[in-house]
Amino acid sequence: MKEKKYNISVEATLEVIGGKWKCVILCHLTHGRKRTSELKRLMPDITQKMLTQQLRELEADGVIRRMIYQEVPPRVEYELSEYGESLRGILDALCAWGEQHICKVYGSYDVLDENVLNEHLKS
Repeated sequence: MKEKKYNISVEATLEVIGGKWKCVILCHLTHGRKRTSELKRLMPDITQKMLTQQLRELEADGVIRRMIYQEVPPRVEYELSEYGESLRGILDALCAWGEQHICKVYGSYDVLDENVLNEHLKS
């Protein structure tokens, strides 16, 4: 294993889940397995290249599992690994803070897209 030094432990966390898309991917996977095309549909602003890259990095870090089904055409699904499940509390806290921030800044949740992650915010 490569010798690495961190200034504080949150750097190690951010190394795994940092960036614009990784937490979004992980939040979607907290609601169950998803195919690449489902994730792309849920995150229309991410490029296919970036989605693939982020999924590979999360898989390499052991946070998600990739399942390949021997079908024609092959079907690939992603889910949180047991290790990834340990991030659920962090992800929930990030979502809760984001909801408070949106409410404070915008006064309503109208700026949020309609998807399964936001259903509990409907009036």
